[in-house]
Amino acid sequence: MTDIIVVAVLLAILGAAAWYVIKAKKNGKKCIGCPGGCSSCSGCASYDKEK
Repeated sequence: MTDIIVVAVLLAILGAAAWYVIKAKKNGKKCIGCPGGCSSCSGCASYDKEK
């Protein structure tokens, strides 16, 4: 029973992550998870330089 719960939690986490990525891509975001929130960065290197 414990194994089923662990698998269900892992599937929920993976599903939520996939949903986030799909939603972000549909909104046109190129750098998903970028701390700068930029829409057209090149590997987030420009954000690191701005700090």
